[in-house]
Amino acid sequence: MSANTANQERLMQVILAPQISEKATMLADKYQQVVFRVVGNATKPEVKAAVELLFKVEVAGVQIANVKGKVKRSGRTMGRRKDWKKAFVSLKPGQELNLMVGE
Repeated sequence: MSANTANQERLMQVILAPQISEKATMLADKYQQVVFRVVGNATKPEVKAAVELLFKVEVAGVQIANVKGKVKRSGRTMGRRKDWKKAFVSLKPGQELNLMVGE
């Protein structure tokens, strides 16, 4: 297996899911940004390459945030959700990314 093939397989695994929320929808409308849930060790260049490869769009920039897992309680025991990473992807003007399910 060549390095390019291995790299492409890695890029396919970087993006886990789009993050759908009120904030993400507002960012999409106002700033042409899309929010994704990404693997914990993803880098900005990897996220940019993965979005361009998977969605065939041009990316202007990427910001990444580490989201701390919430502390939750189940009866008497305290538990904690996992930490995760979120990527805010800015698209170049004129680019559009359609994440609508069922279209």
